[in-house]
Amino acid sequence: MSDVRAHPTTTVTADAAGTWRLGDLTVNRIGLGAMRLTGSAAFHLGAPSDRQRSITVLRRAVELGVDHIDTAAFYFSSLRSANELINRALPPYPDGLVIATKVWPGRHPSGEWWWATPQQLRGQVEENLRQLGRDHLDLVNLRVPAKRGSESIAEHFGALADLRAAGLVRQLGVSNVTPAQLAEAQAIAPVVCVQNPYGLGAPAADREFLRSCGAQGVAFVPFFAIAGAGREAGADRAGGGAEEEAVLAVARAHGATPAQVRLAWTLHQGPHVLAIPGTGDPEHLAANVAAGALRLTAQEMAALSSLAPDGG
Repeated sequence: MSDVRAHPTTTVTADAAGTWRLGDLTVNRIGLGAMRLTGSAAFHLGAPSDRQRSITVLRRAVELGVDHIDTAAFYFSSLRSANELINRALPPYPDGLVIATKVWPGRHPSGEWWWATPQQLRGQVEENLRQLGRDHLDLVNLRVPAKRGSESIAEHFGALADLRAAGLVRQLGVSNVTPAQLAEAQAIAPVVCVQNPYGLGAPAADREFLRSCGAQGVAFVPFFAIAGAGREAGADRAGGGAEEEAVLAVARAHGATPAQVRLAWTLHQGPHVLAIPGTGDPEHLAANVAAGALRLTAQEMAALSSLAPDGG
């Protein structure tokens, strides 16, 4: 049994969780989600985050071996933009750092949402390039709107494939998709990752999709792995009841936090599963990275997995 606080003087780095490949790119399985760098809630225009603290988080993440940062041009709050914080903190960008972004959704400066047409995706890609100060994007995920359900995404994904062929994008992924939409995209161009919501309590269909991605060599990148049902509101709104009690029991056994247990459970779902926990707090960042060294027992995994509505 591993206790993540057994050696408080030892710094755990992101390579403790192992690596996976995103096409021709290899990353550590613990990454960083950039949404929370802009403020406590990135999708409203309230009080901005502390700029220097967010820059410190980004630089410390790289020091800890994080080489996969997930961002988007629509991650902004009052006075803060995740892409611009990254561009301020990290250039010259280290070799091997993979910055993933996503397109299709957009936000006006007022915060109002809009959804791009296939023809507008190039503009969204170019906006990410400008904000990040790069001449190409390592990885672009096509973020499918929930209202699309199981509808075709071929026209939008085909537009992204054209941008990849033009050299503006290196690798492509899909987000918030069904298995049929993944297959549709794969018929157009290589897909290196699926970025879908996933965490404790995931239903059978989601678990099967995760396994299917692994069988195909496609990375599965869960979002809201810590927050769960709390979603953008954060981990404080996650779980509750029997779920929280089970997580706390495992956390106590390992000298870990509930968030670390949730991250470890996520990583235990398969070697192709990557984690991109978001935080604007340097201490939370270090704890998230340390979760990559947490090894859960088979009994603990079974107990946590049984929290799914169908019993896991």
